[in-house]
Amino acid sequence: MSRPQRVTFPMVVLAAIIPFYLYLGSVVSHRELNTPEVELDRLMALDAAWSVVYLSLFGAAILPVFVLHQQELIRRTVFAFITAWLVAFALFLAYPTVGPRVGTLPEAGFNAWVLKEIYASDHRYNCFPSLHVAQCFLAAFAAWCVHRGVGAAAFLWAFLVGLSTVYTKQHYVLDVAGGFVLAAVGYVVFLRPYPREAIPENERLLAPLLAVCASAVYGLIVLALWGAYFIGGGKVY
Repeated sequence: MSRPQRVTFPMVVLAAIIPFYLYLGSVVSHRELNTPEVELDRLMALDAAWSVVYLSLFGAAILPVFVLHQQELIRRTVFAFITAWLVAFALFLAYPTVGPRVGTLPEAGFNAWVLKEIYASDHRYNCFPSLHVAQCFLAAFAAWCVHRGVGAAAFLWAFLVGLSTVYTKQHYVLDVAGGFVLAAVGYVVFLRPYPREAIPENERLLAPLLAVCASAVYGLIVLALWGAYFIGGGKVY
């Protein structure tokens, strides 16, 4: 029987720096802000149906919690996430941006309600690079180290999350590209050197089932949102 994963100091550091995302947003909101919009952003009109895909980033980002069990690979993954957050923070300050949200939102329906909840719970700043996208792709790279099939599915998931950030007007196309580059660098520096043969065969075989569990977590989130939508009558609080 495997021992439970211990909480390490780098994990605590990662959890501690995450709230600074909101703090930096309040800092840069008073500065001159950039809008890295390209023609493709204008062609990809707001589509509230992508809001549910956007929220799945929480399931995609926590995938390593389910499929990673080797302490060294976990340590490398945590350092990759910490580095991504810190580099993104530096870029937020060096190149402050404001998101591309549109003025007119869909009036009714579950997807519109979810989109309005997203807007109400997040701010429009700290767009480039997209940490949402970086985390999802980093999770996919980590899963790739364990199981190629799970990794491929996670890359598709991360790609869809990237599209959703543009269709929900939370990010620009260049933000998505920046998030992918940030994740790719993290993979090259921290994850790629880890030998794939170090993964025990039983953990590799178990990875698809555990990945389904991560997807199930998001399914429960969607069910909870449906409940909140119907109970609250579609109101945003």
